Amino acid sequence: MQIILDEHASLSAMLRSMQMMVARGPGDRAQQFFDVLRAMLFYIDEFPERLHHPKESDLLFPRVVRSAPSVMATVEQLERDHMSGEKAVRELQHLLLAWELLGEQRKPEFEAQCQRYVQFYLEHMRLEETVILPEAERVLTDADWQALDAAFQQNRDPLTGKHAADPVYDRLFTRIVMQAPAPIGLGDA
Repeated sequence: MQIILDEHASLSAMLRSMQMMVARGPGDRAQQFFDVLRAMLFYIDEFPERLHHPKESDLLFPRVVRSAPSVMATVEQLERDHMSGEKAVRELQHLLLAWELLGEQRKPEFEAQCQRYVQFYLEHMRLEETVILPEAERVLTDADWQALDAAFQQNRDPLTGKHAADPVYDRLFTRIVMQAPAPIGLGDA
């Protein structure tokens, strides 16, 4: 449970940082701005979409629904979100590239889609945290939790700050933190 909440917190921080970056705009450091946003979107595509969501879909949701069928409609919504999430982040990556390569006329479309995407994702996590996780606490067995713990402990999200840096993701995380301007990261304001 704590791993899921930690991963949600790190993803929420990334999403809000992305919003702050977009609101701030590229200023006179366009290359750095686009590099950081690309890295943020890549993180979202790489970690939550490929590691976090499959474990929820394959392990957590079926166990909860089996013991609490009343949450089936919520699980169906969350599964639709999971199915559309990868496509949505890739579309956002494309819109960012269009803004960077084709110019300011592409900025409004990216900004609007970015806001929709962040709100979509925050609502998705809110549903999991207010409906699914409380129900999981109520109905899952010790054996269920052991299986879930074993699976989610393998994720080792570097942004939670609770795990040793995974060399695969450490470079990406370092790039985001070091290049994002303060107060978002440690880069020049």
